[in-house]
Amino acid sequence: MCTLEKRGNIYVLTLTGTDDHRLNPPLLDSLQSALRRLRSEAAGGGGPCALITTAHGNYFSNGYDLDWAGSNEDRLLLMSTKLRSVVKDLISLPMPAIAAVSGHASAGGFVLALCHDYVLMRKDRGYLYMSELDIGLVLPAWFGTLLRCKIGSPAVWRDVVMRAEKMTAEVAVQKGVIDSAHGSAAETVTAAVALGEQLVGKKWEGHVYGENRKVVFAGVLDALGVGDSEEHVNATSRLLKAKNVASRL
Repeated sequence: MCTLEKRGNIYVLTLTGTDDHRLNPPLLDSLQSALRRLRSEAAGGGGPCALITTAHGNYFSNGYDLDWAGSNEDRLLLMSTKLRSVVKDLISLPMPAIAAVSGHASAGGFVLALCHDYVLMRKDRGYLYMSELDIGLVLPAWFGTLLRCKIGSPAVWRDVVMRAEKMTAEVAVQKGVIDSAHGSAAETVTAAVALGEQLVGKKWEGHVYGENRKVVFAGVLDALGVGDSEEHVNATSRLLKAKNVASRL
């Protein structure tokens, strides 16, 4: 699950526990509840603020909980629907958002990090990894739209999606995928707080900030509205079912 803590004008949203923070309905519901509480508190006044999202343990998030979903199409669609709802809430959030990536961020976990305005990451552990190619799954269309929005270089976009490259924090900085790399998880959060305080000091109007982000992410919002096609969900289900059968042989 997750917690939301306020430190002055900085909110810290933490995925708790030492597991790999798979994006299943309970965790996604907890994230959305925290974001809606944050939005409500921000609307109540108190001046500009910023959000930092981080996680306990060695993982930021290892993506969708495919073990929970199995080959069940309804469960696959439910996870997609809930993640898309969380992403919409992040994009419309009326404040700067910073991901302090504390470990591995794979597939949907990588996407979750990229939904923030800034991505900082520890360099002593973890990698960013779009695993779909390696595990034999088709990339959701809206994942691709978000990646193109956040990764400027076609060559880097190719390496992320079509080579399934596992990028360390330092490589991700070099390739322009993230903003900075730090010595440990604690140092990453400290740097994120410093950046958050700097952004809060700009005294931007939150509503305007959120609306401008929606302009930047307009293509992503359109893709989120379309969601995952029935064909994509069915194909994913068939692939997972085949893998389950093969594992028993």
